[in-house]
Amino acid sequence: MKSSYTAFAGVEQIAKGSLEDVTQAAKAAYDAGRARLLIFDDFTGRQVDLDLRASEVPSRPRARGRPRLGVTAREVTLLPRHWEWLSEQPGGASAALRRLVDQAQNSTPALAEKNRAAIYRIMLALAGDLPRYEQANRALFSNDLATAEAIATTWPSDISGYICDQIHRLRSISKAL
Repeated sequence: MKSSYTAFAGVEQIAKGSLEDVTQAAKAAYDAGRARLLIFDDFTGRQVDLDLRASEVPSRPRARGRPRLGVTAREVTLLPRHWEWLSEQPGGASAALRRLVDQAQNSTPALAEKNRAAIYRIMLALAGDLPRYEQANRALFSNDLATAEAIATTWPSDISGYICDQIHRLRSISKAL
């Protein structure tokens, strides 16, 4: 899946697309003195942290915390029959466990929950102070997507459009359940 990002200046959507394109638009808005710039990863709903004060436009978000060093070794406790099955899998136990985790993360219920969490993050950041936010949030988590969408349509048009697009994506995933 190709990454997509969306930037808002207040209640106005100022850009959507690749991180580079959205960063360029956000930098221009920042230089023009626009307030409350928010950039979202469309798939996760997480805000992207960019340093727009720099003279050059950053090409990647700043990393938070320690750099990722790759594989992390941890203890796994399994029954003998599980270890036996894992040892028979191509690539060994670690590769088999990674495949099983990836498969579970990409299952339809897991994708639906990831999308619901993304919508929650976006709604909280963009609409947390808007009328009926709490009701929309309750509808989202009770899977009453029609009510959540109806409430979202009462919000400023760019926020409404963005959140409704996210709800439509969740609805299409939920239909596959």
